Amino acid sequence: MVAVGFQMKMRVLAVSLALMLILAGCGGSDAPSDPEAVRDDGPDHVHGLGVNPRDGALMVATHSGLFRVAEGQRELRRVGDLRQDTMGFTIVGPDRFLGSGHPDTRTNDPPHLGLIESDDGGKSWSSVSLRGDADLHALVAHSHVIYAFDSRSGRLLASGSKGRSWTTRRSPGSVIALALDPKVETRLVASTDEAVFLSTDGGATWKKRAGIEPGMLAWPSPRELLHVGADGLVSVSNDQGRTWRRRGEVPAQPVAMSANGDRVHVADPEGRIFASRDGGRTWTLLVEP
Repeated sequence: MVAVGFQMKMRVLAVSLALMLILAGCGGSDAPSDPEAVRDDGPDHVHGLGVNPRDGALMVATHSGLFRVAEGQRELRRVGDLRQDTMGFTIVGPDRFLGSGHPDTRTNDPPHLGLIESDDGGKSWSSVSLRGDADLHALVAHSHVIYAFDSRSGRLLASGSKGRSWTTRRSPGSVIALALDPKVETRLVASTDEAVFLSTDGGATWKKRAGIEPGMLAWPSPRELLHVGADGLVSVSNDQGRTWRRRGEVPAQPVAMSANGDRVHVADPEGRIFASRDGGRTWTLLVEP
């Protein structure tokens, strides 16, 4: 019993440390004294991951801009010239991305970008809505429907107009990750800093899911929901999070995750990115900063 109690305390500590890293993230842009003298030190603080369906490249959203790893390669390359802090990030089509966060310090943009979009693979971005008002740290989309958690207000927001207008839904807590059923646009799972929840009505109501700790989430297919805990344990659910089974273990404390079919990526606080080609069963180190 003593050993079990100790293990549980260590797991709780691991979860707490991971959530502190995710929630703290980058609260804003650290502007240098001379905005024109921004040195390019490469990627810093990975916030989001996703695979571009146009060419299979892994897109990496960070505190210092957007980067990509071409399929079959292991090197991060900067996309465009912008060094904005992209806190929320999701891919909605070939070369079409949605994001949110804080601006490049060389621009005159407000400190909170609201919802922004790119239709050229991240080379340029334009404002969609909530400019100057929202900092969307969790962002998922399906067709014309978007859900996002605004870290400024603590609101869960929903849009049925591709982000042009929004309604406020009931948030289950301080959301660190969202996953949206790719087949049912009103069914989503949220991980807060305390628990995992399911909503079947677009975030109007939530049910707590037992037996799983807070962590990163992805819903790569209607039949399979993925979870990676703070300890790197990979779990899968085939019943919308009611029950879970162990699948594998990634040697990382996750701060970002994406899944496209059996292709899964996880980033850790040091900027390392791990890849799986078999749905999270086995892992290899893809990028090491």
